[in-house]
Amino acid sequence: MRKLLKILGAGLEGLRKTLHLLLLVGLFGVLIGAMRGSIPVIPDDAALVLRPEGAIVEQVSGDPLQRALAEARGAGRDETLLRDLTEAIHAASDDDRIKTLVIDFDAMGGAGQPTLDEFSRAIKKFRESGKKVIASGTFFGRDTYYVAAHADELYLDPMGMVVLEGYERYRNYYKEALDTLGIDVNVFRVGSYKSAVEPYIRNDMSPEDREASQVFVNSLWESYITAVATARDLPQESLRSYVDTFSPVVKAAKGDTAQVALDSGLVSGLKTAQEVEERVLELAARTKDGDSYRRIGLDDYLRVIRAEDKVSRHSDARIAVLVGSGEIVDGGGSGGVISGDAMSSLIRQARLDDDIKALVLRIDSPGGSVMASEQIYRELQAFRATDRPVIVSMGDLAASGGYYIAAPANEIWASPATITGSIGIFGLFPTAPRTFDKLGIGVDGVGTTPLSGELRLDRPIGPAASMLLQATIERGYEDFLKRVMDGRDMERDAVDAIAQGRVWSGRDAKRLGLVDNLGSLEQAIEAAARRAELEPGEYELDYLDPDLSVVQQLLTSLEAKARVWAIQALGLDSADYAQWTAMAAFGRDLGPLPKEIMRFNRHVVPGRLYAHCFCAPY
Repeated sequence: MRKLLKILGAGLEGLRKTLHLLLLVGLFGVLIGAMRGSIPVIPDDAALVLRPEGAIVEQVSGDPLQRALAEARGAGRDETLLRDLTEAIHAASDDDRIKTLVIDFDAMGGAGQPTLDEFSRAIKKFRESGKKVIASGTFFGRDTYYVAAHADELYLDPMGMVVLEGYERYRNYYKEALDTLGIDVNVFRVGSYKSAVEPYIRNDMSPEDREASQVFVNSLWESYITAVATARDLPQESLRSYVDTFSPVVKAAKGDTAQVALDSGLVSGLKTAQEVEERVLELAARTKDGDSYRRIGLDDYLRVIRAEDKVSRHSDARIAVLVGSGEIVDGGGSGGVISGDAMSSLIRQARLDDDIKALVLRIDSPGGSVMASEQIYRELQAFRATDRPVIVSMGDLAASGGYYIAAPANEIWASPATITGSIGIFGLFPTAPRTFDKLGIGVDGVGTTPLSGELRLDRPIGPAASMLLQATIERGYEDFLKRVMDGRDMERDAVDAIAQGRVWSGRDAKRLGLVDNLGSLEQAIEAAARRAELEPGEYELDYLDPDLSVVQQLLTSLEAKARVWAIQALGLDSADYAQWTAMAAFGRDLGPLPKEIMRFNRHVVPGRLYAHCFCAPY
C-alpha cells in the first residue's frame, strides 16, 4: 500500500508539474500574442479618425508600468502625445488611402499654445493636400477651439457651447497664513523679477511680477486672437466682441449658446454626432454593411505607417530629435521629467554615432536642478565640439533651467507664444522659531563653528548661513549669465538687463536676442538639415528615447487592451468613458500652483540650487 501511495503521489506531482508548465506556456503565448497583436489594415477611401484624450503633451508622464497599471484600474488615458498626432496627420496627407481627417474634440484636455500650434500646423498641411478636415464637439474651450478652428468644417452639438476664457495668472499667497503659524520663509534670490518666491513672502502680486505677467499674458492672447481669427477667416474685432460680450449675448439669446456661436461665425454648423457621421459618409466610402464609413484610428494607423517607414528607409544619415519635457531633475527619472542622467546619456549616444549629422532638442520645461541643467549643458557642448549642429526648438515653456540647456545651441527656435527667459536663481529656507515659542518649547545649546545650529527649523537662520546661501545663489546667477553670454555671444550687462528672472514671450525673446527664429519643430529640423548640408530626402529622423526593458515594452503594448478591459469592467460605453476622461482632464487644470509645487518638490535634492519658473498661464 505504501509503495502504491508513493507511486500515486509521484504521478500526481508529475501531473501537477506538467499542468503548471502547460499553464505557463499558455500564458506566455497569450502575452506574446497580446504584445504582437493583430496587424491592422488601412482600408481604401477611408477616414483617419482622431479622438485626442486628456492633455496634449510633448512627452507622456510616468513609466510604462505606471501607465499600464493606471489603465488597468480604469483610469484611461489622461495624455496624448503630440508627436503621435502630428506624425499621423502628416503621413495621412500623402496617403492615397486616407480621404478625410475626422477629429472629435470631446475628450481632449488642455495644452500650451505652442503645442496647439504644432497640432494646428499639421492640420493645415493636411488641408493643403486637398483633403477635408471635419471637426466636431459638444464643448469647445480656449485650447480645443484653437485647434478645431483650423478645420475645413467645424460642427458644434446643438446643445453645446464655445467659451474662450482668455489667459490669466493668479496665484495663492501665503504670507499671512505663515505669520499666523509662526513660520518664517528665508528667501535668497537674484533678479527683481524672480517671482517664484513671492507667495511665501507677500500677500499679493508685486508690481514687478504684475508688470511682467501682464505683458506676457497679453502677448499670448494677441497671438491667440490672430491665429484663430485667421483660421476662421473672421475679423479680429468680431472675435474680441464675441469674447467680451459673451455673457449678455447668451442671456439675450435665452441661453442658446450653440446658436450664439453659429451666429458669430465660430462654427460651420450645428450637428449631432449622427449628423456629423452622415456628413463624413459623403467624403469617405461606406463599410461593407453600409452602416458607417471606412475608418482607422490613431493607434492602428501609427502601427502601419511606422512599419512601412522602417521598410522604406534608404539613408544612413540621420538627424536625432530629443524631447525634453517637464522639470529638470537630478539622477534618473521616468517620463514627464528631464532626467540629468538620462538626457545626458542620450546626447552622448548621439555624439558617438557618426551617422547622426545634427541634433534637435525640443524643450518644454520650466527648469529645475541647476546641477542637472549643467550636466545636460556640458553634453550639448561636447556634441557641438564635433562640428555638428545643435538646434533647439522651444515648446510651451523653456524658462529658467529650460533656457539654461537651450543656451549652447547654434540656433534657437520658439513659438511666438513660448514662455521663456526667467534667467535667475532662488532659494527658500523655512524656519519656525515663533511656532515653538507659541507652544512653549525653548531652544538652547552650544556649537563649535559659525554654522553650528544656524540651519535648524526651530531657530532663526543665522548671519553666517544667510551670507553663505546668498553668496551661493549669486554665484549660480553669474554662472547662468555666463552660459547665456557664451551661447548668445552677448555682453554680461546686456544679458543681465533682460535676465533678472523676468519671463518673456517667444516674440519678445526674439526681439531681445534670446531666440533666433520663430517657428515650429518642423522648421527647426529643416534648419538642422541646412546646417548639416543635408537635402530633403537625404536623411531620416531618429527620435531618441530611453531604452525600455522587455517588461516595459510588454506593458506598453498591452495598454490598448487594458483600456478596453477597464471600460468593460466599469460598465461604461464609449460616450460615457469619453465624458469621464474629459472631466478628469478639465479638473486637473484647477489649482495650478499646488500641482506645480507638489511636482517640483518631489525632485528636490537638499543642498542643490534650482532655476525654476512657476510661470505657466492658465
